[in-house]
Amino acid sequence: MRLLICAGGTGGGVYPALAVWQALADTGHSTDVLWVGGKGGMEADLVKRAGIPYEEISAAGVHGVGLAALPGNLLQLSQGYLESRHILGRFRPDVLFFTGGYVAIPMAFAGHSRPSLLYVPDIEPGLALKTLARSADRIAVTTDTSRQYFNNQAIVRVSGYPTRPDLQAWDRQKAFQALGLTADLPVLFVFGGSKGARSINRALLACLPDLLNEAQVVHVSGNLDWPEVQTASQALPPELAQRYHPHPYLHEEMGAAFTSADLVVARAGASSLGELPLFGLPAILVPYPYAWRYQRINAEYLAARGAALILMDEDLGLQLLPTVRELLNDPARREQMRQAMHQLATPQAARQIADDLISLAGGPSAGGSSQ
Repeated sequence: MRLLICAGGTGGGVYPALAVWQALADTGHSTDVLWVGGKGGMEADLVKRAGIPYEEISAAGVHGVGLAALPGNLLQLSQGYLESRHILGRFRPDVLFFTGGYVAIPMAFAGHSRPSLLYVPDIEPGLALKTLARSADRIAVTTDTSRQYFNNQAIVRVSGYPTRPDLQAWDRQKAFQALGLTADLPVLFVFGGSKGARSINRALLACLPDLLNEAQVVHVSGNLDWPEVQTASQALPPELAQRYHPHPYLHEEMGAAFTSADLVVARAGASSLGELPLFGLPAILVPYPYAWRYQRINAEYLAARGAALILMDEDLGLQLLPTVRELLNDPARREQMRQAMHQLATPQAARQIADDLISLAGGPSAGGSSQ
């Protein structure tokens, strides 16, 4: 099978596609893969780290951009369409796999005659994914509540969020060793996504000494705020500094952070729908306020099932410390949230999508996909 993956972003796009790519490899099915991303996209490093052949096309968003930027963005999409046609003619894929972002738009138009599968990471699809859905042969969604956004229900399958197998390669003891943690205090894991989250970072740093009196903190800040985080870390007294474990980014050790955590503070990107349930992690979710309503809907889905609390971005300064304290001091409630979160896990999601790709390409599936 010749598979072309077109995906941008990280949590919502690249990581699920990487999980499906790994699931395909695990089936033993012979697969020749080419990954196509956007020029200048941050996905390039992650894909190349995995050893997958990678090419770039021009792409840009058109929804919500100013009138001044619109002509240039449309020109980039036109250029991306021509580049996509060239790639398709050379690679000749049997099936196309899209997981998100405007980078897939020119490739979808250029490859409309080929079988395609669209994976929708967030509960509500964005404009780009709604556009891609019109020509997809099959649509995989993270939760059943996503069905309402698509007209052709016959091609929609609930797969769950595909998670990478390396995330679960840790036991708690090894995770503690890798991150320098001890067993005498609970572990709070704070992260904001692939680029970090400035409001979360600054709210955490403002109450960091108080938190470190009660817990250990693993903090993934993103590269942008890393100098500020380093300065705050160096200002801590030694007895508190040893409880603070900041990182600009985590690759292989991300699974260790999830494994070691007792509570998470994070954005509510698509990955929260898959990675938090996989580890049964109670969470305080802070939806990003400038990304339409996608993260709010994700957070509300988890909160409505008793797996998470929602803290609005504008309330972080006043509410982060008391909300974290309340949960850290209530193990019974955290256990209820843990069980509720764990019930939402879909560990076979990547395998189901892999089987669907094989089927669309005309080969026998290695397992079964569930409707």
